[in-house]
Amino acid sequence: MGVVDDRTGPVQSRDRFLHGGSAESVVRSVRSPILSSWQRSLLLGLSPDQAELPFTEDFDAEGPVVRAAAPVLDRLAALFAGSRMNICLADGHGTVLERRFGDKSLPGRLPAIQTEPGFVFAERVAGTNGIGLTLAERQLVQVNGAEHFAERSQSSACTAAPIRDQLSGHIEGVLCLGYPYTDADPALAAVVRRAAEAIERRLMEQSSARERGLLRAYLEAGNLVRAHGDALDGHPVTLAELLLSELEQSDHTTLKEKATELLSGARRAAAEVSLSHGRRVTLVSRPVTSPDGVEGIVVEALLPDEEEHHAPAPAHAHAPAPLHAHAAAPPSGSAPAAPAPAPGTGAVRGLVLVGEPEVGKYAVAARRRLELLAEASTRIGTTLDVGRTARELAETAVPRLADFVTVDVPESVLRGEESGDPTGELHRTVVHGIRDDCPFYPVGERLVLRPTTPHMRSLATGQPVLEPELKAAFGWIAQDPEHAELLLAHNIHSLITVPLLARGVVLGVACFYRSRNPAPYGDDDRSLAQELAARASLCIDNARRYTREHTLALSLQRSLLPHGLPEQSAVEVAHRYLPAESGVGGDWFDVIPLSGTRVALLVGDVVGHGLHAAATMGRLRTAARNFAELELAPDELLTHLDNLMVRLDREEGGDDPAAGSTAIVGATCLYAVYDPTTQRCTMARAGHPPPALLLPDGTVTFPDLPAGPPLGLGGLPFESAEIRLPENSRLVLYTDGLIEDRHRDIDLALEELHRTLAADPGRSPEDTCQAIVDALAPEHPADDIALLVARTRATPPDRIAAWELPADPARVCDVRAAAMEQLGLWGLEESSFATELLLSELVTNGIRYGGGEPVRVRLIHDRTLICEVYDSSNTAPRMRQAANTDEGGRGLFLVAQLAQAWGTRYTPDGKVIWAECALDAA
Repeated sequence: MGVVDDRTGPVQSRDRFLHGGSAESVVRSVRSPILSSWQRSLLLGLSPDQAELPFTEDFDAEGPVVRAAAPVLDRLAALFAGSRMNICLADGHGTVLERRFGDKSLPGRLPAIQTEPGFVFAERVAGTNGIGLTLAERQLVQVNGAEHFAERSQSSACTAAPIRDQLSGHIEGVLCLGYPYTDADPALAAVVRRAAEAIERRLMEQSSARERGLLRAYLEAGNLVRAHGDALDGHPVTLAELLLSELEQSDHTTLKEKATELLSGARRAAAEVSLSHGRRVTLVSRPVTSPDGVEGIVVEALLPDEEEHHAPAPAHAHAPAPLHAHAAAPPSGSAPAAPAPAPGTGAVRGLVLVGEPEVGKYAVAARRRLELLAEASTRIGTTLDVGRTARELAETAVPRLADFVTVDVPESVLRGEESGDPTGELHRTVVHGIRDDCPFYPVGERLVLRPTTPHMRSLATGQPVLEPELKAAFGWIAQDPEHAELLLAHNIHSLITVPLLARGVVLGVACFYRSRNPAPYGDDDRSLAQELAARASLCIDNARRYTREHTLALSLQRSLLPHGLPEQSAVEVAHRYLPAESGVGGDWFDVIPLSGTRVALLVGDVVGHGLHAAATMGRLRTAARNFAELELAPDELLTHLDNLMVRLDREEGGDDPAAGSTAIVGATCLYAVYDPTTQRCTMARAGHPPPALLLPDGTVTFPDLPAGPPLGLGGLPFESAEIRLPENSRLVLYTDGLIEDRHRDIDLALEELHRTLAADPGRSPEDTCQAIVDALAPEHPADDIALLVARTRATPPDRIAAWELPADPARVCDVRAAAMEQLGLWGLEESSFATELLLSELVTNGIRYGGGEPVRVRLIHDRTLICEVYDSSNTAPRMRQAANTDEGGRGLFLVAQLAQAWGTRYTPDGKVIWAECALDAA
């Protein structure tokens, strides 16, 4: 209500605002509707010092609103007898129609502007006041003292409520109670509301009385026609008799809906209606006039006689002449008697509806609004895309509610976030209408709106704003006069703005414009727009939340996937990762350099979608890299991953259905290790699709690898298979999202992959990757796709040197000499010192702990110089801290200092100790 007991805040805020202060400086101390009204008043060029108001004698002092309100006004005057209450009734344009006073002497002490009917208090001429603000806000308002725009009203307060036609929802008038601001009472709001509702009921009773008069006219006219011997088609029955006939309930509904349409047509017409069981009925509408001169429409149903119930009705029924009733109405309280049937007419003529055409139009409009709401529940929210959902709202509203719809959404909402400043970052997201030439701001443009616009008012209040006449909407026009003029030139004449709110989050604003229909928007239209926007808001918020989670999951997954490929010489690699549209999954790939120039290739897929799947994928990828660093064989690595999945599933409550946690269902994986020195590839898979292999001669195969169970089942073995890959072979690893699609069989997808690879065997891995994606990836993938294409390379034989020597420490010098000679041939003399020390330590260690079997030495000239020593022992060397008095224990420490990396891997007949030395090592 604003400040009543202490007016200092509103007074200072009003003065500051009127003297050029910004809206932001007073927004905290002034209610939003009052501030918006002040802003509109200034835009209209009104002055607070204005003392006069327009006066007119052209108003209906005896109209329906005045007749309905008179007893209510009298009761209010009696209720407030002796007080300084000024009771006012205004019409829907703000013109005062009637006044009553609590104190009978009050008119003599007040100026004419507050006592005489005919003065206009609309906001456009009087500024902020109770009557004008009620018409602008279209709801009950209270204006107290300094909240008035005019100086003359600073000591007054008022409470006002709109008076609506309960059939149409149109505002027919305003009931306003004025009083000194010191007499303000919170209970006045309830009094005004109840009084306005009483006037609305009396207006409805006037309509009911007119309809009863039309019904009497119809029945009495039928009696007069029969008395004069005139014939009508069929004998009449009452509505109850018609409903008790053989018609089913669905037939009754169909007849009433069609009859309502005929009633709203306000003209003579006939329509044939198809009913159940092949029956047809003809509805006939014709004018009827009551004794009081009320014009209406009567709708009758012509049914065939019982012998002809299944006979088709005539295509065009004879429409009798209009009925004019001149007989006196029956006594009050008595029901009109139904005329007796005339025998032998061969048909039944039943009354379906009688009433005024406007009432029928309201009924038709109400039914169509319900139909639109029912349709909206299926059309809005079909996807989890914010922009698409906003467009579905516009497509649903056009053309039945609006001719044009725009939707403006903050940019952060489009990204899935909550907007910190929804009024400051609005972007035009949707423009949709009956034609494309209307000059609205284009999609994608950032909007900077003034606080007086209906858009900003609806966002500030959280309520829809109705502008029935845009020509008079000065706040809207002031935003951009030239642009407003263009829209008005395209016959845009009425507007409803509705904030998009869901779960306390501001998601944007939807604007509904009317063009073709000359009638302005009303409160029923505003309610319908609000209901549509409310449904769309929930769907938009769901889409926003999904977008946020999808973005988070995608960011998490991309952060867990390789950001770049490691340097290695074994294969040339290209890759693709395509996230699913409906939700990020757990697909991943990896390229892991191993010792001895080998490389591991890995693709996997965690079951499920969302953050949990992405997080599980990250854990598996990390574990797989760690297991690969241990130089495990592919089948052993999958066994370790399987055990890990079982433990993770158990830790997350997978064994307890009541735990409510998101248990890990499982994963698939394909792991391959390629050795370019031997051109051999060892692979194992756990429930994963087999790889595709393109040989240099163009042959495409799908190697028959043992399938293996998916990861997470536990206790089942995995098997490896080894194949030879000639140089320049293409190994294609992929996840099931590439070949599984509900619109395509897997076998057909594999055939398409076969054709794509065979079409051009000479393509690079990058081109091969793109060709596969273009040929097989769905336009809207339902699952993630990870794709890895590797073209094999072979280490040249002249880059490999190998020796075998017996387990004799005296032969260490021989292998050192041979190695130094080989380094000279490779031009690596600068690395000879470090290499000589490395070989001495590694070969000596192999001879000492190799069990007496021969030792093999291999040098590989790659990106680094790789030294490998093979022995038959399975004991892993361990670096330790030697004491000052120890004679040994420093060899591996020396190796670690000289080598760039070193380690051990196991073979079927022993182990290999390897070390990598940088080529520039001295």
